[in-house]
Amino acid sequence: MRWTLRFALPALLLLITVFIILYIKFAQIWDQYNAPAYAWASLQNTFRGSKLVNPPPVAGKVEDKIVIMAKVESEDTDWVAENLPGWQHAIYTVNPSPNTPNTTLTTPQNKGHESMAYLTYIIDHYTSLPLTLAFIHPHSLGFRNAWHTDTPFHSNAESLRTLNIPFVQQNGYVNLRCNWNPGCKKSHRKNKHITPEIWAEVFKDLSKASFHQPGFVPGEVGAACCAQFAVSRERVLERPKSDYEGLRRWVLETELSDAKSGRVLEFLWHVIFGMEAV
Repeated sequence: MRWTLRFALPALLLLITVFIILYIKFAQIWDQYNAPAYAWASLQNTFRGSKLVNPPPVAGKVEDKIVIMAKVESEDTDWVAENLPGWQHAIYTVNPSPNTPNTTLTTPQNKGHESMAYLTYIIDHYTSLPLTLAFIHPHSLGFRNAWHTDTPFHSNAESLRTLNIPFVQQNGYVNLRCNWNPGCKKSHRKNKHITPEIWAEVFKDLSKASFHQPGFVPGEVGAACCAQFAVSRERVLERPKSDYEGLRRWVLETELSDAKSGRVLEFLWHVIFGMEAV
């Protein structure tokens, strides 16, 4: 009996510890992926026997708003034209092949993830920007690829169809993800990607580091992931074209990898477009 008890107690403590660790981990994932909303939307769709009813298109002329995204050549982005007829679109292929049509938009280099396409569009169209610019990822919907999109079925089309354009114009910058996890929770704001050294590198040649005093470096940086946002033309033009050229040059020249350089800008877009660091 003593031997049984002697081994049972450590085993029980081990099981409790593992349970607590798994609970914390899955609670984070549950919140981060907005699993309850996805499950509820799926349940509704199952019993309705059809897809969710689409809301009417957002107001505004087609020429007043545009979707900008980066994609690899193998990704299918036909959903943009099919589901967002009220938007212009600028879709950049970051890894063109010899067979890529000459009419395809491409980036100078496949680096910085989506940031290279975002910056290239602004630089190339600085004097002819539409009123509203939405920067999003190429995946249409789905829990696995588009978990960071806060709509039923994580649909990017739904996200833009329901976008409050007047609010974008009023606020200047809007993150398309409302869930603070990951990126904006208090525990995430000592951002490992945005060190004082990286901040200085990124902003050293720009006209203003963050609409603050020169040399300003924040103690915390917080922004909901994952580099999907909308901005007004007026807000973009608050920076000179040379600032966006400087940012793209940093991406091209930094020793950071494709993923890491893209991650840096992911957590700085709000600052670049005039918002507070947190």
